[in-house]
Amino acid sequence: MGSLPDFPKPYVIEDCMGAVKLYNNGTVLRCNDTKFKASYVEDESVQYKDYLYDPKNELKLRVYKPISGNPNPRFPVIFFIHGGGFCVGSFSWSNSHNSCIRLASTLKVLVVSIDYRLAPERRLPGAMEDAFNAVKWLQRKAMGLSKEDYECGGDAAWFKISEVDFDRVFVVGDSSGGNIAHHLAVRVGSDSAGFDPVRVRGYVLLAPFFGGVDRTKSEEGPSETVLNLDLLDMFWRLCLPHGEASRDHFCVNPFGPWSPSLEPLKLDPILVVAGECELLKDRAKDYAKRLKEMGKKINYIEFEGEEHGFFTDDPYSEPANKFVEILKKFIYENST
Repeated sequence: MGSLPDFPKPYVIEDCMGAVKLYNNGTVLRCNDTKFKASYVEDESVQYKDYLYDPKNELKLRVYKPISGNPNPRFPVIFFIHGGGFCVGSFSWSNSHNSCIRLASTLKVLVVSIDYRLAPERRLPGAMEDAFNAVKWLQRKAMGLSKEDYECGGDAAWFKISEVDFDRVFVVGDSSGGNIAHHLAVRVGSDSAGFDPVRVRGYVLLAPFFGGVDRTKSEEGPSETVLNLDLLDMFWRLCLPHGEASRDHFCVNPFGPWSPSLEPLKLDPILVVAGECELLKDRAKDYAKRLKEMGKKINYIEFEGEEHGFFTDDPYSEPANKFVEILKKFIYENST
């Protein structure tokens, strides 16, 4: 009998910080035991609950609700989208969880923190579609509670119209979540009536993960403690559609050659935040500058000496305290 042929063993072609490994045969190996997650914060002033918002794709979200001490007639809503280069991260990771606990407890808001499908298993624009579906889920909660729901408890205890102000929703996106927030702003702004009674009043983009073929000065360095240009490029290779897609893809570059014009669109107020030492700083700053020149209501704030993820890495730090105060002001100014 002849010997069986030797088949080449699969080998890793992309290794994303050990959290995601892509093999040459298309296999993806994920490691959920990441070493860069912080400890979980315990805060008895906030309760939280997980929901399945997309049964088909088994996508969940987590709702955070302050137990007491609401100074407002009803809780505003923060719709939080985690970061991770479209390839890693989850609402259940400690960095996202702690950030949402901080926002709910300090600002006295209802926080809805979502998961979305990750690349390379699900490439862009899948994440944008998932976030849109999560907003529609929130809309169903806002309009779908019957008298029986209120009487038997369950979801009604978390989404009471008498306690939650669905007319004051603010989208906060971190890194790739900031990119998703931009695409939500474009999609929701063009058809805000289609989301009644949910009304998005503003968007906060924390160092939005934008890109482009042409490099910016900040991308050229120096590298950050965690992020470097090679890692950013790896994220794009893993999340962009297969084929000829480049970093000027419309999901990546808001002003690329294949991106729709933003000038004729109606956009709700946007706040862009970045750290002075971020590789992504120039893109965030240019995004705000271009939209302001189009007459959009947008502000850019830069945190001196800070790197990417300064809020989510430590939501109780002094820079994070400052950001929370800025966010509080943004919510107040755009609530009417």
